Amino acid sequence: MSRIGKLPITIPEGVEVSVDEHNVVTVKGKYGTLTQKVHPDITVEIDKENKVIRVKRPTDQKHHKSMHGLYRALINNMVEGVSKGFTVQLELVGVGYKASAEGQYLDLNLGFSHNILMELAPEIKVEVKQERRSNPIITLFSHDKQLLGQVAAKIRSFRPPEPYKGKGVRFVGEEIRRKQGKTGAA
Repeated sequence: MSRIGKLPITIPEGVEVSVDEHNVVTVKGKYGTLTQKVHPDITVEIDKENKVIRVKRPTDQKHHKSMHGLYRALINNMVEGVSKGFTVQLELVGVGYKASAEGQYLDLNLGFSHNILMELAPEIKVEVKQERRSNPIITLFSHDKQLLGQVAAKIRSFRPPEPYKGKGVRFVGEEIRRKQGKTGAA
């Protein structure tokens, strides 16, 4: 059995989970509602007494095993997202790199001739912390882990960290593999 797929998912307080006849899982919590269509071969069982969700597969074929672990992880992320939420922090490293947030708009100054204005999905909350003598930090919060990862990757793609000085947009705590620059002439 898939090591991830066989693990039960515990349902925390204040979270409602339901599965309809079309195999669509709906999870409701304090941060919002998420839905996920599950492949017809995979069955999702909800034990309301023990507050546990179990994901089962019909056979031990390779594609059933892979879908088993995948859907269990997706449902677990949905349950965790609507109960706790997810946070991603991005750091702007470079002279003059700035960010500001106003409502659902993120304004980035990354050394180009123009500012980058990005409209964020309504499910994402953004906050920018900019202090003197430190790099600006963008904090993104959402209940949807997939959407949050996509938005964070898009922001990072505007100016990925370069390997010589490390300038660019990076995740907080991300290690950048540095290259040695030119050596002096002999």
